[in-house]
Amino acid sequence: MRDILVLCPQERDVKAVRAAGLEDRCRVHFHGSDLDQLEAFDPVAFLAEAETVPADGVVGTKDSSALLAALLAERRGLPGPTPGALIACQHKPTSRALQRRAAPEATPRFAALEPNGPLEPPFDVPFFVKPVVGRLSQNAYRIDDPRELAGLHEIDRYTARYADIAALAGADPADAHGFLAEELLSGAEVTLEGYVHGGRVTTIGVTDSVKYPGTLSFERFEYPSVLPDEVQAELHDVAARVVPALGFDGGFFNVEFFVPAEGRARIIEVNGRIASQFAPLVKGLHGRSTYDALFALAAGEDPAWEAGRPHGVGVSYCLRVFEDAFVEAVPDAGPDVELLVRPGLHLSDQGVNDAQSYRLAILYGFGETREEAVRRCRERAGALGFRLAPVPVR
Repeated sequence: MRDILVLCPQERDVKAVRAAGLEDRCRVHFHGSDLDQLEAFDPVAFLAEAETVPADGVVGTKDSSALLAALLAERRGLPGPTPGALIACQHKPTSRALQRRAAPEATPRFAALEPNGPLEPPFDVPFFVKPVVGRLSQNAYRIDDPRELAGLHEIDRYTARYADIAALAGADPADAHGFLAEELLSGAEVTLEGYVHGGRVTTIGVTDSVKYPGTLSFERFEYPSVLPDEVQAELHDVAARVVPALGFDGGFFNVEFFVPAEGRARIIEVNGRIASQFAPLVKGLHGRSTYDALFALAAGEDPAWEAGRPHGVGVSYCLRVFEDAFVEAVPDAGPDVELLVRPGLHLSDQGVNDAQSYRLAILYGFGETREEAVRRCRERAGALGFRLAPVPVR
């Protein structure tokens, strides 16, 4: 049996590994805690301790834990993406520059903003800004007036922690700070997930992203995509050029796109990690978990993914509210419900949220049709017993 080391696991990882039956085929070592739950973290001490854990392969499923896994794999001579490839994915100015070389038609115009310098992007407002390293649309904004740039702020703890980890890969910690301006894009938002083994890019599938009306907050993710086969083939072609150009091999990736009604798809970002939230959808419709393929890659093996287009539709649904509140009580979590908040705290003091909303839970539903799967998710979400108290207006 192989020893597979999972660094800084989130609760979702543990559930997915067990749902896939991987503990029956591997010795799985969950090492460390979810970094989002930690106030302090010493990457040097963590990696030194992780070097003593038996491992034939090592994985991480968030940006920071995936970078830690790459650092540890390199030290121990294990398979997997290099730390440099992870940095190339995660540092957005670097990633954009490499994307532009490999797929210029799919790369939006962009410009790095100096932390305290003047704004001189090669395009007019409106445009979009995002941290040069970030996650889940946190602190990403549409800018309609240059004066709005004065209110930008980084995710302080996340950025500082990421800089400490990236420094171990030879990156300049200062490069983790700042913002990137990009031209405003529109169209359907989708995610192509796949993996690279021996330089060969394999697509698992394409998932549609659907937002709450009138917001930038995602309500749900629907698999498989409704995009025509020829459009999905275009997305695969872009990914097959871009991901190797980032130096990425031996691991899972996902590429987010805007797909307009007319014209070429444009890249939102490339992530050098598994799309863990989609794993239950793939498992439910294909009968094989992406974590199974992830573990194979970690051990240097070809996952040999051959699943065709699935029958039916799966939905990952995110229950959100758009005003801060005090969490008085939360429901019991079922086997396919992921609670994202705890009682006794304000929503603004916990969780990983975007600029407009607060996440309460993620749940999953399936149906013969898209409408059936969405209806089941909404009914279940509405029945969850969260008790939230309004925050007094000051």
